[in-house]
Amino acid sequence: MNWSTVSRNVGYALLVDALFMLISIVIAIFDPADTALGPLAISFLLTFIVGAFPFIFVKKTAAISLREGYVIIFFSWVLSFIFGMLPYALWGGPFTVINAWFESVSGFTTTGSSILSEVESLPKALLFWRSSTHFIGGLGVVVFLLLLIPGASQMKLRLTNLELSSLSKQDYQTRANQTVYVFTYVYLGIFVACFVSYLLAGMSPFDAVNHAFSVSATGGFSSRDLSIASFNSVPISIITMVFMFLSSIHFGIIWLAIVRRSLKPLKNEVLAFYAGFLVIFTVLSAFSLKIHGVCDTWGKAFLDGGFQILSYASTTGLATADNAAFPTFVVMLMMIGGTICGMAGSTTGGLKSDRVLLLAKGVRARMHSALHPNSVTEIKISGRNIGTEDIYPHAIYIGLFFLIWTISLILTALSGVDGHQAMMATLSSITNVGPAVGELGTFGNFGAQPALAKFIYTVDMFLGRVEIYPLLAVSSLLFAKERRR
Repeated sequence: MNWSTVSRNVGYALLVDALFMLISIVIAIFDPADTALGPLAISFLLTFIVGAFPFIFVKKTAAISLREGYVIIFFSWVLSFIFGMLPYALWGGPFTVINAWFESVSGFTTTGSSILSEVESLPKALLFWRSSTHFIGGLGVVVFLLLLIPGASQMKLRLTNLELSSLSKQDYQTRANQTVYVFTYVYLGIFVACFVSYLLAGMSPFDAVNHAFSVSATGGFSSRDLSIASFNSVPISIITMVFMFLSSIHFGIIWLAIVRRSLKPLKNEVLAFYAGFLVIFTVLSAFSLKIHGVCDTWGKAFLDGGFQILSYASTTGLATADNAAFPTFVVMLMMIGGTICGMAGSTTGGLKSDRVLLLAKGVRARMHSALHPNSVTEIKISGRNIGTEDIYPHAIYIGLFFLIWTISLILTALSGVDGHQAMMATLSSITNVGPAVGELGTFGNFGAQPALAKFIYTVDMFLGRVEIYPLLAVSSLLFAKERRR
């Protein structure tokens, strides 16, 4: 293991974190009453020094092995979590060490669950840093460092392959080295368009940038206690829904539609599947909300039902209503939508619609082969043939996902959390949805949860964000005995 190579590339990620801390400091400077200036300044200095240290004392090298690539990803995330919690821990208030860790991991993994009961009590600079962790984590701390690495080096290609799921690249018609730029351009485009739309709808610039950070990253942190509901604005709710949807579909589809000036890329089977279940779940939710008297009018029922279904399916977690008052049926639809979630190649968490559709087609093909042994069954998605060997790793991934969820559920219940609450909280964490239901729902928080449960939730968030395999690979490398070559 070449730790010099690892340290230099992890340093890039920490310097990105330091840059956003510096912007937060500027915000604090312009507000004399902002009590976060000192904590942010100390955090910035520590993060910058540790991030810059390898560039001063470590010799530059372009060579990188597969093992080093995995370790770079692991430590880029973990050290971002650690240094990202410093502003919270140093500021104090409700931020104990475990609470600061929870808020940092939830931010960077774009999960969006929080320990805060009064978000608006935080200084603006700290609120901005909190939202910035979403923006950094949405594209991925490793993708940010890839933007700083010059040229089409082998190192860049290896890290691209490790950070971005193979599912997210299978429809690209660009070279592998361009993938990171495609993701970046679309991501920044969604952020800017969302920010401008919020301004036009009447949001203040501060609220607009914080919510645009959150929506483009499908994160869920809000600068308001009542999230989107605090604005009591139909235009703002609709704008949020539009950009949550855009952020949850394959960025490559958006890119191709724009550069080709054509709607043809939108004729994608996975996109149709994702949009289809959103429509069905929205209609079912609206009927349930109206019939149970939660919403007085059909318009309100469709707006609240559609918003919450999309918010969970895109794994954003913003809210226009308190889901603690929702019927159980609607809550179930929300959690199912958050588990299936959006498309690969977006900023969503969860299993991804691609995997679910692929598995469904694989099961159907298997059943057809069992009934008709002599027939030849082809599996196709968007006209592309899918081999059995392509389905296998994704079926294993789904199995691992539910295995880890089950283990987390058991451990959380043992820590003292109610069984139903543990089930929903661990599921919302590993899918990166954020809010669960009831006391941990859209207007609730995780502050009263046991410390051990909070730590388990953060592990789930991390596993959900990096899609399990890289983290398991690094764990094997770090804890297994060194094998002789």
